[in-house]
Parts: sequence; structure tokens; C-alpha cells
Amino acid sequence: MIKQRTLKQTISTVGIGLHSGKKVSLTLHPMPVDFGIQFKRSDMPNSTPFKVSAEGVIETMLATKIASGPDSKETVSTVEHLMAALAAFGIDNVLIEVSAAEVPIMDGSSAPFVYLLQSAGTVDQEAPKRFIKIKKTVSVKEDDKVATLEPYNGFALDFTINFNHPVLNRTGDHVACDFSAKVFIEEFSRARTFGFMRDFEKMREYNLGLGGSLDNAIVVDDYRILNEGGLRYPDEFVRHKLLDAVGDLYQLGYPILGKFVGYKAGHRLNNLLIRELMSQQDAYEWVTCEEEEFSIFAQFTLPTFVHA
Repeated sequence: MIKQRTLKQTISTVGIGLHSGKKVSLTLHPMPVDFGIQFKRSDMPNSTPFKVSAEGVIETMLATKIASGPDSKETVSTVEHLMAALAAFGIDNVLIEVSAAEVPIMDGSSAPFVYLLQSAGTVDQEAPKRFIKIKKTVSVKEDDKVATLEPYNGFALDFTINFNHPVLNRTGDHVACDFSAKVFIEEFSRARTFGFMRDFEKMREYNLGLGGSLDNAIVVDDYRILNEGGLRYPDEFVRHKLLDAVGDLYQLGYPILGKFVGYKAGHRLNNLLIRELMSQQDAYEWVTCEEEEFSIFAQFTLPTFVHA
């Protein structure tokens, strides 16, 4: 039986908020079975933990932003890179305390969160892990953008970007994988968020992106990459979009047995997809798995190394 998993110990880190530019403390606590993945604003008096869910996503403009309720002021933004790392490590039960309205951006990738989880360690719990098994294809579209979930014996992702930009056109626009902790850590976790210089300038006019810099994002002008070190992967842009999709899909709070296919999809379409999935009760079922039952056990077998 594949079991639920939590952390071995509480662990904390500090970073900068992408939009506020202020210091943010992040603490992850191990929790008992069936607790789920919950966030708590440690800077707000009387704040209560709230569980991630498809419906809990309230904004997707520049990042995935979640809230404890439709009109609640208890919100947390930029959760997707941390959520992707939790998905890779198969974490089912954790309390995430954050001292501001956003998770720290760190270096713009999931790698610092991978290191954090590796440092804390994980422990399997005496309860079966629950999966959402895709039974029929579900798809959402906006203009030429498409996001789809299909039946599959495991968890696979396939992503294509098309920005029609001279810099991005020189890098790979498609990536696909069978998801596992090892594959995520080696091939995707270090892929950074990216943006265009003109967009950063506009954000600053609205007091957004105040913490953004070449230290936590790939910045591109009309002709070149401005980061001195260049790219970490030859196709880092599309790899980061796949990383984002992993984090957005894990807003369900449970791992998926199925295949995700995205074409020009982003946070908004990813969230619309899991909302659509949840609205079609005949499109999925809840299952538990024996280790040999699906070709996914490696997803929850952690490697002994980490790329920071």
C-alpha cells in the first residue's frame, strides 16, 4: 500500500516576497494523517489554517493566489513553486505558516523548496494515500490555449509554449515526462520563473514586483536574456511552465493518476481545468494503490541527492 506522507520535523526559511519586496518567513510543520495541505498566515491575529482546493484559488494573474474563503483577507500568493515541490515529495499532510501575503520567491524556482524538504526529511504514515484517478478526458480552452487531463496509468505531463518572441523561439518549446521525484529534482526543479523587462517596468508602476530581480527570475528584453549566467536548461522556459502546472494541479490536495497536456496554458487555465474536473463526478474516482498496482511508485521514492 502506498501510504500518506508528512515531514519528519518542522523546518523554516526566510526569503523575499516577489511583489512586496519585504522579508517573508516560511515554516513547514509535520501533521497527522488526513490533515491535508493547509496554509496559515502567522502575521494575522486569530488566523486559522485553511486547506488547498481548486475552489480556493482566487487569482491567477501573475501567480496562483489562494484564500480561506471567497471574501477572506487571509490570502497567500505565489504558492505554485512550493506546491510543486510538495507534489514531487509526495507530501499529503503539512501545515504551511507564512508571515506575509505571499510565499517567498527564493530564486524563482522550486529548488530551494526541494532543499528545504530534503533537509526536513519525510516519513510515511499508517494510512493509505488517496489518488484522483482520471476516468475520462476533461479539457478547457481559452482562445488557442488548451489544458487537458486524460486517463493514464501513472502521472505524466506534456507541455508546449508558443510566445512568438525572438529569444524564446531560440529555445525548446515542448517538454514531456513521466513524473517522479527524481525526474522533477533533476530535470525541472531548477527552472526559474521568467518575465519581460517591459512587464516588470509596468508592475513597478503599480507597486508590484518590488522584490523581483535577476536573482529570482529570468528577465528578457526584446532581443536577449539579461541574466549574466544565461539559462540553467537549454529549454528552461517551457520547463518552468511545466513546473508551474505541477504546482497548480496539486491545489487539488491529492496526487493525480492521469496525463496532463497543456498548450500555452498558465495558472488560470490550469485552475479552470481542475475546477472542471471536480464538477464532472463521472470523470474521476478516488482510489488507493498497492505499490505494484500502478507504474507510479517511483514518484514517491525519494532520491538520496538534491540539486540546490
